[in-house]
Amino acid sequence: MNEMTWPVAAGSLVLGFGVAEVTGVRPLGGIVLIAGAAWCALRWRRSAGSGRTAALLAVYVAAFAGSHVIGHTVGTWGAVFIAAGVVGVATWALADAPPRGVSLS
Repeated sequence: MNEMTWPVAAGSLVLGFGVAEVTGVRPLGGIVLIAGAAWCALRWRRSAGSGRTAALLAVYVAAFAGSHVIGHTVGTWGAVFIAAGVVGVATWALADAPPRGVSLS
């Protein structure tokens, strides 16, 4: 079974925003985002291939950017949690889920 990367992918968005909020230093939150995405990308490339890695990084960046767009409507934390949910689901589907026909037992 693949290593579970979805918690790190989704969690790095939440933690990155939290760090930026608590410290008031946005670049510090960005470091958390980059570190989380890089850690995941290394594992995705090994287990899911280059194409899926590129797709997942695109989802990650799009969700991050999208959170800024919807933040005015759903609130900043709401937008972060929606972005994290999108990234978590995409990561599970494209990198972490066992191949079809494989039993988890």
